[in-house]
Amino acid sequence: MHQPDPQKLSLNTATVRQQWTLDKIIEGCARHEIRGISPWRDQVAALGLSQTRQLIKQHQLTVTGYCRGGMFPGIDAAHRQRQWQDNQRAVDEALELDAACLVLVVGGLPAGSKDLAGARSQVRDGLSALLEYSRPRGMPLAIEPLHPMYAADRACVNTLAQANDLCDELGDDGLGLAVDLYHTWWDPNFQREITRAGLKRLLAFHICDWLNPTQDLLEDRGMMGDGVIDIRGFRQAVEALGYDGFHEVEIFSKSNWWTRDPDEVLRVCKARHQEHG
Repeated sequence: MHQPDPQKLSLNTATVRQQWTLDKIIEGCARHEIRGISPWRDQVAALGLSQTRQLIKQHQLTVTGYCRGGMFPGIDAAHRQRQWQDNQRAVDEALELDAACLVLVVGGLPAGSKDLAGARSQVRDGLSALLEYSRPRGMPLAIEPLHPMYAADRACVNTLAQANDLCDELGDDGLGLAVDLYHTWWDPNFQREITRAGLKRLLAFHICDWLNPTQDLLEDRGMMGDGVIDIRGFRQAVEALGYDGFHEVEIFSKSNWWTRDPDEVLRVCKARHQEHG
């Protein structure tokens, strides 16, 4: 199948969060017949966890992921303990929303540190501790490798190979990968590492495009078809392994898509998903 299944489109709420509150996004997804949604914790807190759950259930949406947990490294044990407690709450919220997984952005260097290896060790230890909480409760954790440009501040896990190594070390019971093409399209080992991951570890698949040139490394993502990523080829690669989950559109775009009418954004998401997904 060359074209993607239109029923597999999911909207990460960051895509229209500047224009709409979460209740409006949920209603917009239902109105545009987008069946999946991936909300952010601050938006859920603003709307209320029970109200969010109720609206999502009312509109029969699937929560394809919950954004986000992680940020494990800290300057001291007290900081890391606070973060672990917050990650516990994230697991509980994800369970309440019946999310497919809790997406983890693992964190970068602690303030003032240049010890990248130490930060990665803290990620492993923090992840191991969180798994002791998430596994008995049945909430899968999805490690999202971020582009190396984010190694200092957002995520010191930057490749699919690093994420797979963590799964190998900690066990892949309730632990896997969120494969975001914006962060992984450049990786020459993409095919090898998704094959290594296998179907069990492929917990989420995020799509958007890499613009050339890119004006802002965080907030200038492209709509599918506007950049250089072979989105269809990558989608077919993960589906060849048996992946039949959602294709989650996640676009940060301060000068373009965040300035547009959100109904237009959702219409374009649907059309581009079919044309380029």
